[in-house]
Amino acid sequence: MSQDKVTPPTQNSMLEGSIAQTLKELTLPMIYGMILLMSFGLVDTFFVSLLGTNELAAISFTFPVTFTVISLNIGLGIGTSAVIGRLLGAGRDAEARLSAMAALMSVCLLVGILCAIGLLSIDLVFTLLGAEIAQLPLINDYMSVWYLAGVFLAIPMVGNSVLRASGDTKTPSMIMASGGAINAVLDPFLIFGLGPFPALGIQGAAIATAMAWATGVIWIIVLLIRRGLMVPRLLNFSEFCIHSKEVLKIGFPAAGANMLTPIATGIVTAIVAGFGATAVAAWGVGGRLETIASIVMLALSMSLPPLLSQNMGANRIDRVTEAYQLSLKFVLGFQLFVFVCLLITAPWIALVFAREPEVTEWITLFLMIVPLGYGLQGVVVLTNSALNAIHEPMQALALNALRLFVFFVPFAFIGSIYYELHGVFWGIVVANALMAFISYWAFKRSLNKFSIGKQISG
Repeated sequence: MSQDKVTPPTQNSMLEGSIAQTLKELTLPMIYGMILLMSFGLVDTFFVSLLGTNELAAISFTFPVTFTVISLNIGLGIGTSAVIGRLLGAGRDAEARLSAMAALMSVCLLVGILCAIGLLSIDLVFTLLGAEIAQLPLINDYMSVWYLAGVFLAIPMVGNSVLRASGDTKTPSMIMASGGAINAVLDPFLIFGLGPFPALGIQGAAIATAMAWATGVIWIIVLLIRRGLMVPRLLNFSEFCIHSKEVLKIGFPAAGANMLTPIATGIVTAIVAGFGATAVAAWGVGGRLETIASIVMLALSMSLPPLLSQNMGANRIDRVTEAYQLSLKFVLGFQLFVFVCLLITAPWIALVFAREPEVTEWITLFLMIVPLGYGLQGVVVLTNSALNAIHEPMQALALNALRLFVFFVPFAFIGSIYYELHGVFWGIVVANALMAFISYWAFKRSLNKFSIGKQISG
């Protein structure tokens, strides 16, 4: 295996080039890959919706639970990217390869434990979320496969973080898009039993997803070894402890912040469940559409941190401030445009995903209210990413806890009492607005504190 130094190709542009152009170059590949991936996820929801409202409600209940596992992967990916990027930038490539393998071993171990616990508690967890007795067998069919395949998702997600740390955002996008394409192609065959395949219903959707993830595992491992970004062997216990420590030091707070989101979403899902299966079905469709509508914001939240980290290390606080503020202005303007588009097309979008009039009515209502707060939510998301980038993961965790359990859940609950489902949706918008102002103030305060500390030490 080649021992040549791996140099991030975007390093010079991060420290010296146009901030707007650098963000564009880093973000566009992520957007392309995520659009394809999330679009295929929406196709997944569409095929399940053809099975009936009960099936659509069942898969809607799974979103907050599956995102708990995904959030752990995201958090460990953040820690992995930060550590690998620093090591590669310092020319410590041998340590970077060991840390990459340590990160993959860590995520396999932790996700494996989490999925095993989930597999043994399916009925308990989803009953607490408000699932009806008729929906539990469907949820079991889906989640039993999903949990067994959870590690297949973890490896590509963390492996892609290694690639991004090396300066490559195009290949991770290709891997994400390919996985989504495989899932979308397999869905109709396994769900409805086309050709030689048996009709497996909602379980077929989970099997299609697992097969797509397994393909990603093979691809990412081969790629990391060929590029010299990972040692091609398992680490011994001593190596594992040494090289996983830094990854987990950043990854655990980031994972904790991400894992709070599905917990809060699960609570709000239970609130929505009080209005019946049709409301849950609409809530699930709205959640998938929200991911699509927020795709640029999510891509930017993944491309902004390396730019901020590089400039913090070079003590270019002016560039950190400029990049942060430019990102916020862009996401506010872009998400306002998205809101207007959804407001106009809401009734037609609803008809694509539902046949029952009540479900289409709730989906339309969701799309005419909740997206108004997406730009404000973008401020919160980008601020959390920025805080992780400047090595303030505990503050990001605290802000996320504040957003979810002081604003998001309470405002949705209060809204449901006074204005039913309308109140839930408006409560979410108001919560995002208040938290956006708090997040912006918190980041500026942290940056000023860092600047003062530099002046004193200098």
